[in-house]
Amino acid sequence: MSQSRKASLAETLTNVAVGYGVSLASQLVIFPMFGIHIPLHDNIAIGLWFTVVSIVRSYVLRRAYNHFGGRRA
Repeated sequence: MSQSRKASLAETLTNVAVGYGVSLASQLVIFPMFGIHIPLHDNIAIGLWFTVVSIVRSYVLRRAYNHFGGRRA
């Protein structure tokens, strides 16, 4: 059974929110280990940019897969 559009949207939004939280938390821990000390609002902005890049990457790969590799024999 395939997933409904509403369920797909809910899964995508949850995945993005969790990914952003993990990204922000890891930056707060890892950056200081490398001597990078920046304000929280900069960490938030960096996490948001990486989230946007991740969404675009995922979309492009999904479209490429559907175009080139998603065909069934």
